[in-house]
Amino acid sequence: MGDRNGSLLRNKSYSFALRIVKLCRWLQEEKREYVLCRQLLRSGTAIGALIYEAEFAQSRADFANKLNIALKEANETLYRLMLLHDSEYINDKMFESIRPDIKEILKLLVSSIKTLKNTG
Repeated sequence: MGDRNGSLLRNKSYSFALRIVKLCRWLQEEKREYVLCRQLLRSGTAIGALIYEAEFAQSRADFANKLNIALKEANETLYRLMLLHDSEYINDKMFESIRPDIKEILKLLVSSIKTLKNTG
């Protein structure tokens, strides 16, 4: 992964994971929502963990695999956020605040994966 794009993706995924942790804490304390929250916490924090893991991949194929799994986790996270929004656990303002972050992470992951495919 390119140095600039790599560090941007690392930083954004880490900041996003922190937002997910805080959102889940709020959902549990204020809304008493636990099931979706646990799933969101798992997928939303896995994105960054996989990106960090990819840095120490054993091969180019392993690196690409980690990014592809991160992409799947990001898609799952967006799905869970939409569910929380549409079921009225989070309001429009909260959803519109976090949605651009996951959309940007998705775009960066897709771009990084395409770059890998085109240079391999």
